[in-house]
Amino acid sequence: MSRTFSLAGLLRLRHLQQDQAAGDLAVANARLRAAATRIDETRAALEHLPISATGADTLYAIAAARASSRSMLAELAALDAVAQQGVVDAQREFESRKSAAVSLEKLEGRHGDLAAAEDLHAEQTIIDEIASTGWHRRLGDERAGTGSPVAGGAPTGEKR
Repeated sequence: MSRTFSLAGLLRLRHLQQDQAAGDLAVANARLRAAATRIDETRAALEHLPISATGADTLYAIAAARASSRSMLAELAALDAVAQQGVVDAQREFESRKSAAVSLEKLEGRHGDLAAAEDLHAEQTIIDEIASTGWHRRLGDERAGTGSPVAGGAPTGEKR
């Protein structure tokens, strides 16, 4: 008896969009963790470079390795900043999609409440009609049995 929610298809679409945004957020978080791991690994590798040089060639190699590592750390820091911005953007998109879905869910809830109220009202109307018909039928039977002029019979003076 109740109607279906007319925006059910749109609500399913909003849920799919929300799920996609959640997946994008998970990917962005994974990229951020990977960038942080690479930074930590590069710093650990820097700690294992030899400190003392035994000759000019070793000194040049140490200097080149340190310069290369610093350059790599700078690039990884830039990658980390991009990954952090990606997480922020993905979080914003997820929240936007979630709020769009929540507003439709609220409409669906109101629709369900209204449909339930309409069903209860229709049910109550039927119950009232049945009760009223039964009451009128009993009243008619009592009047017919008593011989009341309202029921169309002659007064007999008897009661049942």
